[in-house]
Amino acid sequence: MAEVALTEEELTQKHKKERKELQAQIQILKKSICKGDKKKKKEITEEIGCLEESLEKRQAEELSTWKLAHITLNDEQTEPEANEQANKNDCSEQQSTHRVSKAQKRREKKAIAEKERNQRIIEQEALNVFGKRNIEIEAIKMILMERDLIIYEIPSDGHCLYNAIAHQLKINGETPLSLHDLRTKTADYLRENMNDFLPFLSNPDSDELLTPEEYEKYCNDVAETSAWGGAVELQVLSRILKCPIEVIQATGAPYIVGNEYNNGKKVTLTYHRHMYELGAHYNSVTKSVQDEES
Repeated sequence: MAEVALTEEELTQKHKKERKELQAQIQILKKSICKGDKKKKKEITEEIGCLEESLEKRQAEELSTWKLAHITLNDEQTEPEANEQANKNDCSEQQSTHRVSKAQKRREKKAIAEKERNQRIIEQEALNVFGKRNIEIEAIKMILMERDLIIYEIPSDGHCLYNAIAHQLKINGETPLSLHDLRTKTADYLRENMNDFLPFLSNPDSDELLTPEEYEKYCNDVAETSAWGGAVELQVLSRILKCPIEVIQATGAPYIVGNEYNNGKKVTLTYHRHMYELGAHYNSVTKSVQDEES
């Protein structure tokens, strides 16, 4: 558990060091997997998940304990002053013992409720700071920082892949294409090349490959709804734009779709598994803005 003697900054640095050490340990574990050994890979993946979850939980508890301890200390320091003021008020108003007792109970009940509320806030803050979402974002930010890039946030509305690519085209000075343009072009390409993509699409309810009728509906959904875009749509968009699409993620090396294109153009996205409860999400990136005075 966190020691009260630590400052908040010291505790933050301690946690950063622990996460860095864990990442080093994870890399060693990953390197121990022999190529093609699926059983070992599964075991190591499960072990890494347990290690990350254990560290996340312990650090959240430490931060929660630290904040609660400091709030408690502050409450104890101010309590004598509050009691003294209460006594003065009681004396000056010449209230009866019965009335003073009721007032005191109300104050105590209110103080307890406030302390419990503060504790819940602290615990939630700890979960937010050291939860999977924030750990993932910080990891991606570190990767981008080495390239002088930052995350450009895209709304989570089902259109994130297409909007992120539209933003990339705009900042790269390419021919601008709207969300609607990209969806329509993607659907048309899927229809024209059904044999290339049908083997990679299955019915989520039966796990069987889509029938031609289901495939047509899939294409219509791409064009006309807010259906989320994934690996198949990345492949299609790379072909449509005739450029590679690089996807940066928190763990593992960035992967590139459309490596065969060498015309100097490239689209860069970030992929988030834990950003929203609804599922995975794509963001765009942009150059980091330097302070004009620096």
